[in-house]
Amino acid sequence: DVQLVESGGALVQPGGSLRLSCVASGMTLGTACMFWFRRAPGREREAVAGIKDDRPTTYADFAEGRFTISKDNAQKTLYLQMNNLKPEDTAMYYCAVKLWCPGDQYLSVLRTQEANYWGQGTQVTVSS
Repeated sequence: DVQLVESGGALVQPGGSLRLSCVASGMTLGTACMFWFRRAPGREREAVAGIKDDRPTTYADFAEGRFTISKDNAQKTLYLQMNNLKPEDTAMYYCAVKLWCPGDQYLSVLRTQEANYWGQGTQVTVSS
């Protein structure tokens, strides 16, 4: 079965950086679409970024220029590099996968959040 395990969340000061990781098992990363979502207290879950093949997409305006999605197919690991963190970035960050998303459907998943599998999340807290 497909399993997704996130790590890397921590308490950091504003302006700091973190790199989140998502280790996948039971699947091949090269044939799947992978995503990062987040949910802040009192807010709905929102899309952050997605990647298919070698085409990363930063979906949200808040992530542009600060967050970068990438993956290592051989290591079966998805990454989210977050720089210049702000207090409003405080949230639970989730890794998600859609095993079959041909063409540009991976962009639709960022909007609909209709992924096949989800991790348990890793907590990011940005505070002084």
